[in-house]
Amino acid sequence: MLIQKETAHDVIAYAVSLGADFCELFIEKTSIQSIFYTSKKIKDISSGIDSGIGVRLIYGDLALYAYSNSNKKEDLMDMVKKLASQFSIKSSHKNLAALNFTPLQYKMISALPNKDVLLTEKIEALKKLDTLTRGHSPLISQVSIRFLQKEQNIEIYNSEGLHASETRPYIRIYSEAVAQDGTEQATGSVSPGRRGGFNFIETLNLQEAAETAAKQALVVLKAKPCPAGVMPVVIENGFGGVIFHEACGHLLETTSVEKKSSVLWDKKGEMIAHSAVSAVDDGTNENMWGSLSIDDEGMPTQRTQLIKNGILENFICDKIGNMKTGHARTGSGRRQSYRFAPASRMRNTFIDKGTSTLDDMMQSMGDGLYCAAMGGGSVNPGTGEFNFSVNEGYLVKNGKIQNAIKGATLIGKGADILHKISMVGNNLELAAGMCGSVSGSIPTTVGQPALKVDDILVGGQV
Repeated sequence: MLIQKETAHDVIAYAVSLGADFCELFIEKTSIQSIFYTSKKIKDISSGIDSGIGVRLIYGDLALYAYSNSNKKEDLMDMVKKLASQFSIKSSHKNLAALNFTPLQYKMISALPNKDVLLTEKIEALKKLDTLTRGHSPLISQVSIRFLQKEQNIEIYNSEGLHASETRPYIRIYSEAVAQDGTEQATGSVSPGRRGGFNFIETLNLQEAAETAAKQALVVLKAKPCPAGVMPVVIENGFGGVIFHEACGHLLETTSVEKKSSVLWDKKGEMIAHSAVSAVDDGTNENMWGSLSIDDEGMPTQRTQLIKNGILENFICDKIGNMKTGHARTGSGRRQSYRFAPASRMRNTFIDKGTSTLDDMMQSMGDGLYCAAMGGGSVNPGTGEFNFSVNEGYLVKNGKIQNAIKGATLIGKGADILHKISMVGNNLELAAGMCGSVSGSIPTTVGQPALKVDDILVGGQV
């Protein structure tokens, strides 16, 4: 415990006495360990503990935020005083002497079991993954692996009497393989992550992870340039969901909806996608990378139906979003750490499974592009215009996969593409990622089944 309940009470009572309509304390202590293994040796090992307290004051629908590494009552009081001084509001003289903090009761989202292991055991797992990856071909010239293990402990008090806490364990491996043939180079990667401890690494199929990264690098190494043009595309499951996350998910966060900077801000109840499309943001998935028992405002998380059969059902909403838009809170107030005020953010966000098979989609497509693995890209958050690279792709002729291609990008606008997804597969898969926004970088999960886009602009060689 970083702060005594009595200290939390006095700080909050002081903030309210200075005119604040709402006061919240976010207390955090996080331990982290990372290992970087490359060129068959350990390049770097780092570990540490970070702790601090964030204070948020709300006046009407305006919020002020500050943080400190001190847990002394006088320092927190001084921080509150400086925040409150930005408003020329007289003391409210509200009496919070009888405020009782009642521990929040909620369902704990499970995490994969943890156990204490020596650093040498972790390094041995990385060495094994390196060896398995290199073993796929003598053309694999380099393997780089990053290991991350983190435990975040949070505690929240607010002027409504809330007292909530949660321990969040995270673990992830990012492995990149480089294939080289003469002057030609190509990369492939895999980056599984879960809510949990080292047991996840022990149950992870390292042979499969090695094969995924190596195969992708080797395929791209021999691939031909992608032809450019408008064509039908089938995007594979898992990380393919990054396009929905970036090009549509952010448009559904009240952080943008409240400013009316989202093209979807006033579309609730309307058809914004093909009837084959249903999408979910779920904080309750067991063991998943983006799952939370409570959000960073102390609200239990939930499964939120964003789109159902093409119709916009809900937005992703935090406390401030609720105050400014009237949309219901969804347990989506999130932040990277105590250094950030919370904002409406995604958790595990995915297009839900449909009924089509991959073969169904290929046959209906005829000629087009099959995107087996997606990479990063850029998105205009106001319009949803996106540009995403295809890490592993293949041309399709007469419904059959043909030669591998490289240099392909998918270019479009989220609101338009949603209407062009005419077939959704039955092979839903989720993938770990990191999402950056106004409240920092947080663990999120993206996902989808394989899906068919009737036509999209493919950037490549003209």
